[in-house]
Amino acid sequence: MTTLTDPPKQGSFQPMMLLNDTRYRSITFQVIALILLILAIWFLGSNLATNLAAAGLNISYDFLGNPAGYDINQTLIPYTSQSTNLQAAFVGILNTLLVAFLACITATVFGVLAGVLRLSKNWLVSKVMSVYVEIFRNIPVLIWILIIFTIMTASMPTAKSYLGETPDNGLIAGLFAFTNRGVNAPAPIWGEGSMVVVAVFIASIIGIFAYRKYAKKLLFDTGRLLPTGWPTLAILILPTLIAFFVMGQPIGLDAPDPLANRFNLRGGIQIGAPLIAIWFALSIYTGAFIAENVRAGIQAVSKGQTEAAAALGLRPGRIMNLVVLPQALRVIIPPLISQYLNITKNSSLAILVGYADITATLGGITLNQTGRAIECVLLLMLFYLVISLTISAFMNVYNNRMKLKER
Repeated sequence: MTTLTDPPKQGSFQPMMLLNDTRYRSITFQVIALILLILAIWFLGSNLATNLAAAGLNISYDFLGNPAGYDINQTLIPYTSQSTNLQAAFVGILNTLLVAFLACITATVFGVLAGVLRLSKNWLVSKVMSVYVEIFRNIPVLIWILIIFTIMTASMPTAKSYLGETPDNGLIAGLFAFTNRGVNAPAPIWGEGSMVVVAVFIASIIGIFAYRKYAKKLLFDTGRLLPTGWPTLAILILPTLIAFFVMGQPIGLDAPDPLANRFNLRGGIQIGAPLIAIWFALSIYTGAFIAENVRAGIQAVSKGQTEAAAALGLRPGRIMNLVVLPQALRVIIPPLISQYLNITKNSSLAILVGYADITATLGGITLNQTGRAIECVLLLMLFYLVISLTISAFMNVYNNRMKLKER
C-alpha cells in the first residue's frame, strides 16, 4: 500500500517532486538547510574580515614564531623563556592533556568505588558515600580548587624545613617530601638496557588482560573458575623483576636530596602544588557525578540477575564483576563520556592556581603580550574541539563494543 503523497512509479522526474514526493522531500530540506548554513558562515566571515580591514588589522599567526619571553613552572618538554610562542603553546597542550588524563583515571576510580559502596547494605558506609556525593557535586569545582590549593600552601611545611636533614630522617621513607610547593618524588635514571625492562613491563600488562580474558571465557564456556588475584600480581611483577636483575639493574632512582642545596630540595621530580590541586579537585568533584551514574547503572540491572548468580554459588564480588557491572556498563558509559568531556573543559580553571595549561599560556600570557586575541581564541577553540571529539570518538567505540549483540 502506498500513501497519497507517493507519486506513481512510472513517469519522468518533475521539479515539483522535490517538495511533493516523500522520496525527495527530506533531501531537499537538508540541502536548503546546508546552503543557508554556508551562507551564514560566509556572511559572518566576510563581516569579520571587513571590520578587521577597517580597523587596520589582519589575521596572522606569525607571532607563534616569536620568542615567548616568559617562564613556565612545570613542563614536560624542554622550554625556556627564549622559546617560541608555539613551543609555549605545546607546553600548555601537554599540561592540559596530563591533568585531564590523570583526573579521568582517578575520577573513574572514585566514582566506581563510591557508586558501588553507596548501594552497600552497611548503613554507615552507604550514608558516608551519600554525604560525599551530595557535598562534592553541589559545590562548584572552582571552590574545591581554591580549597585544596589553600590547604596545600598554608598547612604543608616549607622546603626549607627539610634542608640540612639527613635523607633518612627528613624525607618520608628517604624518598618523598611533601611541601607547600608540591611533592618531591624520586625520578627514574634510565641506564643501558632499561628499555628492555620497560618492554617486559608493558608485555606483562598485556599478558594480564589476556589471562583475565581467558579466565572469563573459560568460566562462561565450562563453568571452571580460575583464580585471578595472585596470577595477575605474579604476571605483573615477576617477569619485570627477572628482566630487571638479568639486565644488571639498569633503572635507578634519583631521590630528592636535602643536603644538596641551602635553599631548595634538589634531585628527583617535583609535582607542583597547582597540578595537585587541579588534579585532585577535578577528581573528587567529577567522581561524585560518576558515582551517581554507576549507581543508576547497577540499579538498572534486574535483581533477578543477582539472585540467579548467587544461586549458582558465586560470591558477591564475583557477582558484581561478572554479572552486574558488565550489564550496567551499557547504562554507565554514555553519561560517563560527558563527564570525561567536562573534566577536559574544566581543566581550563587551572589558570586560577597558576598551572600553565593551554588556557594560561596561549589564551593568557601569549594573548596579552601579542594582542592577537582572535587568533589565540580560534586556536583555543580548535584545540578543545579536537580533543573533545577525540575523547567522544574513542568512548563511543567502547560503548558500541559493550552493546548487546543479537544472535
